[in-house]
Amino acid sequence: MSDKVVITCALTGVLTDPGQHPVPVTVTQMAREARQAYEAGASVMHIHFRRQEPGKGHLPSWDPEVACAIADAIRQACPGVLLNFSTGTINRDQQGPLACIRAGRPEIAACNAGSLNYLKTRRDGRWAWAPMVFENPVDKIEELLEVCRQVRVRPEFECFDLGIVRSVGMFEDVGMIDKANYNLVLGVASGMPADAELLPLLHKYMKPGALWQSTVIGRQEIWDVHRATAEMGGQLRTGLEDTFYLPSGERARGNGDLIAAMAALAQEAGRQVASPDEARALFL
Repeated sequence: MSDKVVITCALTGVLTDPGQHPVPVTVTQMAREARQAYEAGASVMHIHFRRQEPGKGHLPSWDPEVACAIADAIRQACPGVLLNFSTGTINRDQQGPLACIRAGRPEIAACNAGSLNYLKTRRDGRWAWAPMVFENPVDKIEELLEVCRQVRVRPEFECFDLGIVRSVGMFEDVGMIDKANYNLVLGVASGMPADAELLPLLHKYMKPGALWQSTVIGRQEIWDVHRATAEMGGQLRTGLEDTFYLPSGERARGNGDLIAAMAALAQEAGRQVASPDEARALFL
């Protein structure tokens, strides 16, 4: 286990309404939040792009000009930082994300490594939204990987269940990728729960020596999973995309608060927070 740990900040997410929650949307807001996270210990920024028109900031954007403006502003605010672009689309069409990767040239691109029934229920027994399938067939994944090869971007495979973890290993076996890099996504209602007891089992089915991290979605309960990840040698991620809550149960004022809490947790687990240069050496 490396004593260095890379902390990723997931700055804003897909659809969270900035009118109700303190998520950054504009170029200026994204750069400011990234800087606060960077100063607290984050060396990677996971970025979703939002529409920039007034009143539209709760909606996603796949405009390459928006992607480049946000990427450039974050790079200027955070010297040496690594950028990780979101690429997720519910259906098969991913031309927008591919255009953003080609234009913005991030160091890392999130790659959803398998399909999922994307479901959530309300307390009264109704669906929170109409049931949908998050479509990620192998040909869609191959298309993304080809663009990553062209522009020298490292894919990071988002895994929502154990079958997807095993699938990533098969991608390596058949030569789709050189080396598996796993992002375990826990806390999605129809995926793996935010449960630290799952981590040893998931780790058992990863490729030996692979880089891995945990993305944990939820409230105060997520921090036990982060602690277990740190203790097992995984990399760490948090941010307003994943949670609004600090280990104390208090609401975070912004991404900087969450990253500061994660850095403290890492140090308590005996890990040293990696600098951007050290993150490059580990991730790229």
